[in-house]
Amino acid sequence: MISLNSFWGALPREGRWLLSTVAVSTLGRGLVLPFTLIYLHEVRGFDLGVSGGLMALIAAVAFIVTGPSGALTDRYGARVVMLGGQTSMVFGTLLLGFATTPSAAAVALTLIGVNFGASWPAFNSLIASVVQGEVRQQYFGVNFALTNLGLGVGGIVGGLFADVARPETFTAIYLADAASCLIPLALFLGPLRHLHGRAPRPPRDLADQAGYVRPTYRALLRNPAVRWLTLLTFVATFIGYGQFEAGLPGFARQTAGLSTELIGIGFALNTFVIVGLQFAMMGRIRGRRRTRVLVVMAALWAAAWALVGLGGLLPGGIVAAIGLLGFGVVFGVGETLLQPTVPAMTNDLAADQSRGRANALNAAAVQAGTVAGPIVAGLLLQEGAGMLLIALMLIGCAAIVALTRVLERHLPAAANGLLQTGSANQSVRCDQSRGPRRTPEHTTMTACGAPSAADQPG
Repeated sequence: MISLNSFWGALPREGRWLLSTVAVSTLGRGLVLPFTLIYLHEVRGFDLGVSGGLMALIAAVAFIVTGPSGALTDRYGARVVMLGGQTSMVFGTLLLGFATTPSAAAVALTLIGVNFGASWPAFNSLIASVVQGEVRQQYFGVNFALTNLGLGVGGIVGGLFADVARPETFTAIYLADAASCLIPLALFLGPLRHLHGRAPRPPRDLADQAGYVRPTYRALLRNPAVRWLTLLTFVATFIGYGQFEAGLPGFARQTAGLSTELIGIGFALNTFVIVGLQFAMMGRIRGRRRTRVLVVMAALWAAAWALVGLGGLLPGGIVAAIGLLGFGVVFGVGETLLQPTVPAMTNDLAADQSRGRANALNAAAVQAGTVAGPIVAGLLLQEGAGMLLIALMLIGCAAIVALTRVLERHLPAAANGLLQTGSANQSVRCDQSRGPRRTPEHTTMTACGAPSAADQPG
């Protein structure tokens, strides 16, 4: 049985530093995340189409930046890339708080997109260099719960404070968001300045041997397990996070006839479920095949979308309301299974020298699903085909099951959570300026919990 004390005791000092600031540093993001479109349209007076296009800049820029960021992480280390991304985030958020023209907002949102594209592969790679084995899987789950806690509390505070009739209130929450971004900068410039997150370069004689494979994206994608996992990540994001902030509220409003207040309660329930159950669920999946865990997740998500679909059959009533609230709970339980497994598999499949690229591939799949999901949902809902959207989500859940079974045939046992390279209490302490203080029995990959794709969303 996993306990908070045993998990915390298994973390090295660097892991504790990184984890202890997650909720606070994401609280600032939660202040502004639900309100950026409202800010651009209702406060700054931009057309709704222009505002939507500006919002899309974040995902588009992040997708473009992700690939180079993975390569830079492998070459120069995760810390350097994280410092660059967080600096870009601070300046972008500050500029957005005072942006009164679309061009100024475009520059600000571009800088924010640079951070999302850079930080995901870098942060996941950094965590992987700090913890390994079963503790790594647990770390990803706890990191996800704390991220949701910060975003949820921030969203509540931001909703109570921000007032479209008082533009200065929006400027204030963007300033608070920028201030929260200084916390990771302080960590990497202070107590974690030695933690570069860069794999040792191979000796020259080894690199010159004919059998040596240099770390490239092409070399990574030669591994069928990597290809299937990347495709699985895209599909899971497309029907999950890609719909959570677009397809779900759109269906609830237009097809199920529910109020915005009820939608907000559903979102809050989802956050509370993740925060409350993540640790317990990690104990339940410990030592189990990660692929089988993903099959259970797909079944839960199918049930969640079926509940929402009830609103299309009986719109505007108690059944539709229960279906929406049930979605928030059941979908959240599924999320607690997804977040500890996919990042751990991603890093267990990568060599140390290609960890940044491996996490960049995973991030690109998430970002592509996050972009494609709302586009498809918007087209279907615009045509009044809300129930067709639900049917597509159910087909997507079935596709996850099929992809997971194929992935299982190519996945090494260790990457599937069956053979760990050390006990739950073993970890690598990453004082990498002098090398690891303890060497694991086998070389594995590791990764770091990055911001969620919902920030993304992870």
